[in-house]
Amino acid sequence: MTELPLTGVGVLVTRPAHQAAGLASAIEEVGGTAIRFPTLQIVGHDAAIVRAAAQLLPRPDIVIFVSSNAVRFGVHVAGTARIAAIGDATAAAVRAAGRSVDIMASDGFDSEHLLATTELANVSGKNITIIRGQGGRELLADTLRERDAQVSCLSVYERGMAAHTEHEIATLVRQWQAGEIDVVTAMSVASFLNLVALLPESALYLLARTRLVTPAARVLKEVLTHFPNQPTFLSDGPDAAAMVEAIIRIAPGKPR
Repeated sequence: MTELPLTGVGVLVTRPAHQAAGLASAIEEVGGTAIRFPTLQIVGHDAAIVRAAAQLLPRPDIVIFVSSNAVRFGVHVAGTARIAAIGDATAAAVRAAGRSVDIMASDGFDSEHLLATTELANVSGKNITIIRGQGGRELLADTLRERDAQVSCLSVYERGMAAHTEHEIATLVRQWQAGEIDVVTAMSVASFLNLVALLPESALYLLARTRLVTPAARVLKEVLTHFPNQPTFLSDGPDAAAMVEAIIRIAPGKPR
């Protein structure tokens, strides 16, 4: 019988609990062991409060959703505006909610790629609402304002640290010490920083020497700021297939 690519490889999945299933299943399908340890939780704002806040904003010509969570908690205020989405997962969430995606990048999954689309090149005088989490990146809003758009930001959820008991954390550390965690995944800077905060200081050496895969260059920069010698790998995208391909490449004993 042919051995699957991740046979014997343990992968720490730090995605929020409600978003971890796709990546965990993809890891397990190729023989890996997915160890779910969410470091981030997403808390949506009350729908009525979001609706009231949206009504105070100028009627948008374009609504931009920055994530699937933004769609989850904010699609009900999109109105009849044209919809822009960052990344395939966000676009899929828009379509699952019964709406069409009018603007998205064909070759990328971040703000930079969306800003490069022809539809957002000339937005002078347009009203644009960015639907995002509390404290999101300002690059998108700042750049569109530089292009003379009237930009409003609507926060529809907050990111917080996932709650874990001392027993759960101790169990994770024991698994790590036993060599059961070979690769760590971190989808965002917040998920990585929360993992650092959740681990006991005495266990941070385990993270520092473990291979890490992320789809975001911002995360790599943050990781290497904390642990300059940590082995890292940038996946081609945030989808499960791209992440698993990167995990296979960086996994112990695999070609890099």
